[in-house]
Amino acid sequence: AVSNVPVQRTARRLAMDVIEVARPVIEHSKALTQADLVDVINATGQDHLMAVTKRPDIGENVSSALVAKGEDRVLASLLGNPTARLNRETYERVAERADANPVLHAPLVRNAHVPLDMLNNVYLRVETNLRREIMRKFHGVSPAELEAALEASRNHLSAAYGALPDDFQASKDHITALTKTGPLQPPVLVKLLRENRRTAFLLAFAQLVDIDFDIGRRLLDSKDIDALAMLCRGAGFDRGLFVTLCITIMNDGGGISKAEKYGQLYEQVPVSAAQRALRFWKVRAKGTTNAQAA
Repeated sequence: AVSNVPVQRTARRLAMDVIEVARPVIEHSKALTQADLVDVINATGQDHLMAVTKRPDIGENVSSALVAKGEDRVLASLLGNPTARLNRETYERVAERADANPVLHAPLVRNAHVPLDMLNNVYLRVETNLRREIMRKFHGVSPAELEAALEASRNHLSAAYGALPDDFQASKDHITALTKTGPLQPPVLVKLLRENRRTAFLLAFAQLVDIDFDIGRRLLDSKDIDALAMLCRGAGFDRGLFVTLCITIMNDGGGISKAEKYGQLYEQVPVSAAQRALRFWKVRAKGTTNAQAA
């Protein structure tokens, strides 16, 4: 049999050459092995890495090397390659990069194989049109798949936020005392915010909307009014209450124009979309709040 070694050596040499020479070889040569591609990634620059992302045979090791060294444009191109294989660890590294980098939001959300729990984690970070795309991906997912994604997402949030606030137990006791006279009602949220009882507010909000405590904490930290509208709308909160919450959270002094803006935002959220959002944010069998507080 004729040996392929000379062909492979030639392909490797050309792949290491200047990009004008290397690009067609890197993108199309079948003589290059996965190990060759990793070597090319480690030994060359970003243009060569971009060429690697165009190949139809990108394996997990190659993807990992690309993510370790590649600039944002390289990661975006890799995520846009439908045949590229990424393992979970590599997806997690991409998601970490995307968390603070909007350039990677769309490529990550639109990747066909990204784990569902990672979409849940980035939901509060991405813009409205990408949130709709995430909703569509969750629509029709089986209960088992959804619960697995939720559990992984809860674990991620707990790890990211670490310990509970120092006043968690005292706040929990305060909420328990409030419920002795009857079930919590949404207007109590405004009272808690105005009393500067942040942790108690988060506990009450998590209970009323039925989400994990850490998700509520993340939402409040980022002052994510769009997500707040989605959750409040899905839970059936009154428009006026939502407006008051927004003005209090944003601490912008209110005013008719601000109130009108928040009210319009609330009305623009479709109830069906809001309820779908709540579906994958719902606390199921083992909610983080209950588990942590036990």
